[in-house]
Amino acid sequence: MAETIISLKDVSLTLSGNAGPVDILHNISLKISRGETLGLVGPSGSGKSSLLMLMGGLEAATGGSVIAGGQDLTRMNEDALARFRRKHLAVVFQSFHLIPTMTALENVATPLELTGSPDAFARASAELDAVGLGARQDHYPAQLSGGEQQRVALARAAAPRPDILLADEPTGNLDESTGQGIMDLLFELRDNHGTTIILVTHAPELAAKCDRVINLRDGRIDPDRRARAAE
Repeated sequence: MAETIISLKDVSLTLSGNAGPVDILHNISLKISRGETLGLVGPSGSGKSSLLMLMGGLEAATGGSVIAGGQDLTRMNEDALARFRRKHLAVVFQSFHLIPTMTALENVATPLELTGSPDAFARASAELDAVGLGARQDHYPAQLSGGEQQRVALARAAAPRPDILLADEPTGNLDESTGQGIMDLLFELRDNHGTTIILVTHAPELAAKCDRVINLRDGRIDPDRRARAAE
């Protein structure tokens, strides 16, 4: 039986809004196996990104438990969560989130330096070579296209060899051809390093590549859509 790397039990999320509390997620229970690729799909506002952030301890559940890598994220303080993320987790966002004052090489090397890697820049250079940006290492984000920036973001995510990669609309700002390249790089990360990948997407072709697809609607898992996706 495959090892469970993320387990959510009766997870709820309520946030404060101008008109009072807003229920975002309702009693979500879900298990994800090590090395699995899971797609989160559903209408805008269904809670996909919030669920993704809960899995990485980037948002705090207001009910239930989130176990990741054998650790209960709902019981950790911010310092413990930061240590967990640094050791086990990487995140790729739709808007890249590169540091504009750093070169591509420096952006990729930074998380390696934070983990104390003695060869951070050599490893960062190798990761940029792997995503086809060996000749662009000294360029700043503003000097790179959107697709190139997303490849830098993927190289940065892959460099520390995370157990879990969370990707929030990783192809959302890219044209079809560039997005296909990013999809291929994502799944190479799973194939080459056994990384568990959970991604939010509106792209049917990206969701179709996942081992399993979970459909969210109004902050709940749609059981009918989940059953069909799992068949």
